[in-house]
Amino acid sequence: MDKKLQIKLNANRMVVGTLRGFDQFVNIVVDNTVEVNGNEKIDIGMVVIGGNSVVTVEALEPVGKMQ
Repeated sequence: MDKKLQIKLNANRMVVGTLRGFDQFVNIVVDNTVEVNGNEKIDIGMVVIGGNSVVTVEALEPVGKMQ
């Protein structure tokens, strides 16, 4: 949680933002979200991404050990 992610979506779309929450269906809440389209970046704020749209999720920051 609260780590920066890069999320690849279907239809060849990609967003980068901060993970705020998720559920068992991989519905994801992302804050400070930016849609990246080539050299163009569009700030879209806080979004909920439906799990059926998610292709890959990549952490852009180190993720610590679980306690």
